[in-house]
Amino acid sequence: MFKQILRLKCAHNLTFRDYYTSKVLNLNKNYLALETVLVDGKPFKRDEYTNVTPNILSFIGTNNHNRIGHPLCLFKQRLIDFFYGHFKGRTGNPIFSIYDKINPVVTINENFDSLLVPKNHPSRNKTDSYYINKTYMLRAHATAHQSELIKMGLDNFVIFGDVYRRDEIDSTHYPVFHQADGVHIFTPNELELIHGSNINIFDPNQYISNEKQGVYSKEANEIVTNHLKNTLVSMIKQVFDEDIEYRWLTEYFPFTHPSFELEIYYNGQWIEALGCGVIQHEILKNSGAGNRIGWAFGLGLERLAMPFYSIPDIRIFWSNDSGFLNQFENIPKDGRIKYKPVSIYPQCINDISFWLPEEKPYCSNDFYELVREYGGHLVEQVKLIDEFQHPKTKNVSHCYRIVYRHLERTLNQEEVNEVHKLIETNATKILGIKIR
Repeated sequence: MFKQILRLKCAHNLTFRDYYTSKVLNLNKNYLALETVLVDGKPFKRDEYTNVTPNILSFIGTNNHNRIGHPLCLFKQRLIDFFYGHFKGRTGNPIFSIYDKINPVVTINENFDSLLVPKNHPSRNKTDSYYINKTYMLRAHATAHQSELIKMGLDNFVIFGDVYRRDEIDSTHYPVFHQADGVHIFTPNELELIHGSNINIFDPNQYISNEKQGVYSKEANEIVTNHLKNTLVSMIKQVFDEDIEYRWLTEYFPFTHPSFELEIYYNGQWIEALGCGVIQHEILKNSGAGNRIGWAFGLGLERLAMPFYSIPDIRIFWSNDSGFLNQFENIPKDGRIKYKPVSIYPQCINDISFWLPEEKPYCSNDFYELVREYGGHLVEQVKLIDEFQHPKTKNVSHCYRIVYRHLERTLNQEEVNEVHKLIETNATKILGIKIR
């Protein structure tokens, strides 16, 4: 936060004294009163959409997926090796290009509109996404760059990057995580090579079904769907194990149809591995590739790296503890290890009960975000454990259980109580709740 304050001071050409008295920055009202938001060194105008916080902005530029020796970087490389090895051109060079350094700031159009996400889709809510202002946001998925790259003339690519979502708090959810998003687009000639004979991409009758888009022919849809599934199963088998058990589920995504979800059975449980489907023709058409058909997929690196390396808590990926990082040094290209906890520290558990505000709407994600902001890495989990409505006043109360645990040392109850009190105070002030 202090570094951001200094950068803002420089950006507005203020003296240190002027900085504290300026109406532009008005630091007496803290970060929320600033009229600009500095994101990765660039100022953005704050407005009614702004809900990014200093805590979230501090993650930008870390790029764990590009840190040599980091488990996410190692796992990313396994995926790259698959695409480089399985898709080569006539000269033997890989046909897939990799993009892993794209800035996470995108427009609302790129993140939602270009992907046909409905205006009323829940993911657009301020309770679900991080907005810089009404024009810009932190990408909620790597797919946000899909249309832009297709417009550049790219047919085959994989994007890796950090993505940002407001979500619940537990061992598998974090406001910042990493995704891989891949696209493979076919020309008519490429489909013919796969099929072995001439094939019409488009359906003159515009027949729509649950299995295909109206614009595409049944044959073209089947070829692309089979190619998609065979590719992704081969990828999962190469990364995990040739004999791994898997299953396909029908799913819905605004940007693909038909859409599927691939689950794998690993360590005794079914795990959602990825989502995928045939790219909506409207997206290709709007991106200058309206004469083609293609598939796309998206997966979370942490979601697969956690079981792959036996990492039990998603927060561990953000640890700079040498005992964690040293475990992943000098691993052979095709090697894998099982993470060994450096040490296990006890939990501290505090509950918080409050009446919901009557004057304005309330969403649990807003409380989770506040806990995340003031509890930081100390918070392992937040869970709604009780909900009550007063029979006379009809007022509603929530009781949340907050689990605190430090990754690198033992917490004492006194310091946990201080953080818990800070959460109570700010929840009352910011969310308008009343502590019971």
